[in-house]
Amino acid sequence: MKTPVLVNAAVTYSKLATVWYYAKVELIPSTPAEIPRAIQNLKEIVSSAQTGSFKQLTVKEAVLNGLVATEVLMWFYVGEIIGKRGIIGYDV
Repeated sequence: MKTPVLVNAAVTYSKLATVWYYAKVELIPSTPAEIPRAIQNLKEIVSSAQTGSFKQLTVKEAVLNGLVATEVLMWFYVGEIIGKRGIIGYDV
């Protein structure tokens, strides 16, 4: 009888509730309304690369951008590992 109470208490007092909240917000697919905004952001990134204005970023912004790029790269690697069902090579 005490198991559900203990589980609820563990979830309440742990970080699990916070992790679940952010997972529901951050891991949902993009909506069609968000696609034009993403395209505009991509155009701004290309423009920044062409004009060199990325050199005016603060260290904090540059580190944050690097972390986001690293996260995207790691998700790509994880997807590749899941897709080929192993860490080493493809089964040909």
